[in-house]
Amino acid sequence: MPFTPLHLGPALALGLPFRRYIHVPTFIVANVILDIEPLLVLIFGLSYPLHGYAHTFVFASIIGLAISYVMFILEKFLKPLYRFLLLTPQKSFNFKAFAIAGILGTTIHVLLDSPLYVDIRPFYPLNANPLYNPETSFKMWLTINIICIFMWIIGLVYYIGLVIYLVMKRRCQK
Repeated sequence: MPFTPLHLGPALALGLPFRRYIHVPTFIVANVILDIEPLLVLIFGLSYPLHGYAHTFVFASIIGLAISYVMFILEKFLKPLYRFLLLTPQKSFNFKAFAIAGILGTTIHVLLDSPLYVDIRPFYPLNANPLYNPETSFKMWLTINIICIFMWIIGLVYYIGLVIYLVMKRRCQK
């Protein structure tokens, strides 16, 4: 799913309910960051697979850890924004919550893309993609996209419910 908002669906639907345990902004960024790779390949016409090393579990995990570190450093500047958007609770997170969010987010991205594209090698250095089946690729593409759209809706409804709940809770406390 290159540069589509569909990866935000799993990020919201899976991240928001666990916002007390993982750093949701890191999880959201990690779910979409890997699509910079195909974007750069297309923009610059690179002689490189559309889904290259970033779309492997090994390198996606390393990227997820790197994103975690960057988000951990930026936390002191962005914490007020995250709290305003209700993406993080009042408590502060340790680096472990960032790392879990980053690695889990990039891993989910690879899991969602692997059945869809023949050029992905999720288990690099193995040169095969056992998650891709050309006979069912369109059906799988459609199914995964529908699941991501459904998760988008679930995540959005959850977020709206969270906002309403917290606004009502604040009004009742006054």
